[in-house]
Amino acid sequence: MEELLISVVMPAYNCERYLDPAVESVLAQSYGAWELLLLDDCSTDGTWERIQELSQRDPRIRAVQNQRNLGVGATRNLGVSLAQGDWIAFLDSDDLWRPDKLEKQLALLRDEPQARLLFTASGFITEEGEPLSYILHVPQRIARRQLLRQNLLSCSSVMVRRELLLQYPFPAKSMMHEDFAVWLQILAEEPFAYGVDEPLLIYRRSGSSKSANKLKAAHMNWNTYRWLGLGLPGSLYYMAWYAAKSLKKYRNL
Repeated sequence: MEELLISVVMPAYNCERYLDPAVESVLAQSYGAWELLLLDDCSTDGTWERIQELSQRDPRIRAVQNQRNLGVGATRNLGVSLAQGDWIAFLDSDDLWRPDKLEKQLALLRDEPQARLLFTASGFITEEGEPLSYILHVPQRIARRQLLRQNLLSCSSVMVRRELLLQYPFPAKSMMHEDFAVWLQILAEEPFAYGVDEPLLIYRRSGSSKSANKLKAAHMNWNTYRWLGLGLPGSLYYMAWYAAKSLKKYRNL
């Protein structure tokens, strides 16, 4: 397969504390044909200064600063518009990748050349970086109806064709899961998203307001269904699935 340029889009807002490990995990990738767009969303700490310093370390790192605070969805859209690669990978500024993350997804792409949306399983660390034993496993492929029951496509694990993200940008609406909405829109067109069932993403769990976050996440999930145009019966049906699967997940974490 011809070497592909992968554009890694990393929005950053007041994340000075976690930025270096996230960037280091991109620099450590065994697959080297990537560019990293570090997009500062008008941070009020030292994030922008650190982004500028990091961009001097490697010519593949591009530093971008928003003129005004846009929010994470619009910042991802800006990154996609500036990307030079045909494939986009997202990495949140507090998450990490295993060194073979991109390599393993490209290997899957060789086996599934029709794939245009890829994802991986996830491992977890605490806010302080301590590893947790739980792994969020994923199927080899998932269709829209299955994804509606539980969002298994962690944004920081996804690799997706750029033209799909130009067609289905992240919504500007607040209080919903913008990335979940994008994957569901794509899967209305694509038959499957394809998974690598290895924890190639390391997701950092925030330690703040866990019970409140669960309620907020459920509310955002509901808003996502409604934004997509699901009727009341369908939204209630899939929320029941969401509640059951979320309960199992949180019990294990």
